[in-house]
Amino acid sequence: MRVPIRWAPYLLISPFLILFALFGLFPLLFSGWLAFQSWEPSYGLEAMQFVGLDNFIFAMQDAWFWKSLKNTLWLAAASGIPQHMVALPLAVLIHNHFGRLRDGVSGAYFLPYITSTVAIAMLASALFSTDYGLANALLQALGLDKQAWTTHPLLIKPTIALVVFWRYVGFNIVLYLAALQTVPRDLYEAARLDGASPWQQFWHVTLPSLRPMILFGVTLSIIGGLQLFEEPFILTNGNGGTDQQGMTSGVYLYRLAFEFSDFGGASAMSWMLFGLVALLTWLTNRALGERR
Repeated sequence: MRVPIRWAPYLLISPFLILFALFGLFPLLFSGWLAFQSWEPSYGLEAMQFVGLDNFIFAMQDAWFWKSLKNTLWLAAASGIPQHMVALPLAVLIHNHFGRLRDGVSGAYFLPYITSTVAIAMLASALFSTDYGLANALLQALGLDKQAWTTHPLLIKPTIALVVFWRYVGFNIVLYLAALQTVPRDLYEAARLDGASPWQQFWHVTLPSLRPMILFGVTLSIIGGLQLFEEPFILTNGNGGTDQQGMTSGVYLYRLAFEFSDFGGASAMSWMLFGLVALLTWLTNRALGERR
């Protein structure tokens, strides 16, 4: 059977569309349906019972959900803001002073990002081990006491934030380096002729030129920060740590669904989290987007 030529484009993209429908669209729609159901998965699909908005009401009243959301927002800010405050000046430094070594240096910073998240989290778990970790070995070498980095309530979140910062700062450096290469050199030459200092050039030429990339990078940090899962899950052994200080929304949703078998409640909370991500993304676009 000969296929009409007008069908060829659709046949060529059909593998992607099929995979997207199975592993992207279907889970999304199914989670939306589950948000209004009470379901014990061990009893099969026929055990679903429609409960209306009960799952959302439960989420609004669940203290653990709000605590996990508070932890998530804290970690997103504590790891995300320093990423950009460090990545932007580092990118400018690498762009202006490293010449041919620029690609190698940026690649070294980018390496943690392309490394497996699980491998990095396990490495961090060993690094911050109370008994045998390198961090405590350095403290003892300086004559200081060992610290329970992943079990002390006041240290769990800073430790997780440090790991997330280290992993993603290189990604932002690469973003800003790519954007810096598109800034016309004429702008800097004109600024120098007008007597602008390096700081004035950075403030009045570099930052405005990088504004679209800053918006893009900050948006990705917000989305990634609110979806944080692997690092806190591994560093706290999957239970959120002491006093649930390391339990993010992602970790709690996982536990609610797969440990407590409340898939309906977890789906409702995931849609509430999606709404928060959309709201913060919109606010970021309003704050950093182009003024019209």
